[in-house]
Amino acid sequence: MRVLVTEPLSELGLDLLRRDFQVDVRPELAAEGLAGAIGPYDALVVRSQTKVTAAVLEAGESLKVVARAGIGLDNVDVEAATRRGVMVVNAPQSNIVSAAEHTMALLLSQARNVPAANAALKGGAWARERFQGVELSGKTLGLVGLGRVGSMVAQRAGAFGMRVIASDPYVSRDRAREIGVELMPTLEALLVQADFISIHLPRTAETEGLLGDRELALVKEGARLVNTARGGIVDEDALARALKDGRLAGAALDVFSEEPTIESPLFAIDGVVVTPHLGASTVEAQDKAGTSIAEMVSLSLRGE
Repeated sequence: MRVLVTEPLSELGLDLLRRDFQVDVRPELAAEGLAGAIGPYDALVVRSQTKVTAAVLEAGESLKVVARAGIGLDNVDVEAATRRGVMVVNAPQSNIVSAAEHTMALLLSQARNVPAANAALKGGAWARERFQGVELSGKTLGLVGLGRVGSMVAQRAGAFGMRVIASDPYVSRDRAREIGVELMPTLEALLVQADFISIHLPRTAETEGLLGDRELALVKEGARLVNTARGGIVDEDALARALKDGRLAGAALDVFSEEPTIESPLFAIDGVVVTPHLGASTVEAQDKAGTSIAEMVSLSLRGE
């Protein structure tokens, strides 16, 4: 059986796949040409950049499984795969620690102006007075989503002395209380209280544009927003307006509506920290994703 890999996968994962299958690594297909090449393959392994559309799935005459080496599935047309009888699998546990740690890294970087101060000093300016930050201790962190990553962020934020609140209709009050989180009845109730807002949701039809002009108008003046989940959940134009008019003091973003991107009005705004979707970019997360997805593909192709 043949497996097509269109994006970087750890050597551990590739080695496991190569034990049982013919594996072709073709990164050029992540951008274009996938529908024309997918025909002879039994399995397709992707990360976040490859778009597995209905057209790709229709062209996959031998395709039995699409494997996403990570958490989200917003780049895979799951409904079309279901209609074709193609399994879709992912690695939901692979990068949760890395994503939670990157959330804290961005939270601290934004609160203490680390990127701007670093750039100024390397540029020859000792400008301590320009980079006064704020402490996390005693502040309220609002988690929009309290799943695997959100729960880990809550635990880490608690160690910094933060009060943690969350909005998540799928989590019980008892479960939230177990991890030291106060569950809010609505998203609006969270927004009006939080000093820091952190997004931990999948990108779906329901969450697309969840935070727009109306929602951002509710936030406390001087609040800061962090998004390491998925682009498109926060309306980027609305976010830029909220930053420019001073409603928000800053933002830290690892994800964007369209990726990859090197241009955004947000990039020119002081107080905005950005990284190029690094939430899962650790050695450990990539090894876990690679080995987990290799196991999933093997089980799928063996009919197990």
